Amino acid sequence: MKRILYFLATNLAIVLVLSVTMRILGVEPYLNANGLDLSNLLVFSAIMGFGGAFISLAISKWTAKRMSGAVVIESPSNPTEEWLVRTVRAQADAVGIKMPEVAIFNSPEVNAFATGMTRNSSLVAVSSGLLSAMTKEEAEAVLAHEVSHVANGDMVTLTLIQGVVNTFVMFLSRVIGYVVDKVVFKTERGTGPAFFITMMIAQFVLGILASIIVMWFSRQREFRADAGAAKLSSTKKMIAALERLKAQHEPSALPQQMAAFGISGGMGQLFSSHPSLDDRIEALKAAQ
Repeated sequence: MKRILYFLATNLAIVLVLSVTMRILGVEPYLNANGLDLSNLLVFSAIMGFGGAFISLAISKWTAKRMSGAVVIESPSNPTEEWLVRTVRAQADAVGIKMPEVAIFNSPEVNAFATGMTRNSSLVAVSSGLLSAMTKEEAEAVLAHEVSHVANGDMVTLTLIQGVVNTFVMFLSRVIGYVVDKVVFKTERGTGPAFFITMMIAQFVLGILASIIVMWFSRQREFRADAGAAKLSSTKKMIAALERLKAQHEPSALPQQMAAFGISGGMGQLFSSHPSLDDRIEALKAAQ
């Protein structure tokens, strides 16, 4: 889940900053003497929306390292680090991608994530808690799951979906802001403060609601990554990893930030980045 959270948080921050900056600089080509130009607004929203998404993707590795405190293994200093690097290298070779950076971040939670701008410029990170709680066979399956995310190009696809979502959020928020400013506050010339305030509130709220689409996509990609992990390691190992997590963390007591590469407590199924462990295990069993 960390991969998704880092990306969404960065994307939301960038889009909000771009919106405020453009407003301060007066760069609003969609406003003219006749009011709101919807064609120009759609073009503006697409440029800003996809721009924000791709900026988020471009700095995804940097952001993930800073937010998680992950330390890249430059030169293995112990048997565990040697095993991690060796395992990821073998899996990367098997799926035909360049060796990802391998990192460890200090956290008692059982967690791992993969991110990066391209399949050949990626990062795979695991928590210290995962390394202490799982057997090597289970950890191998987790690594295979993350390498599968990279091989499947999930971050790039996520970026494209986020770009589309951003575009419509920016478009609709400005339409809402304009309508409120003109109809409710009766601004006659140009736009008043109500336009900016309403637009920013609408953009934030719509952005949260739009994350439902992104979360749905994320859940579908988890099943595919599980299937990829089963091929890279084995179905038995992947099921064992999921069952270990299920045994260690009862759903009712699961912290929101907890992730089986990662498991989302979230705000219900619509806002969950991952399917339930039971669903993932059943999908793997059904594919045997």
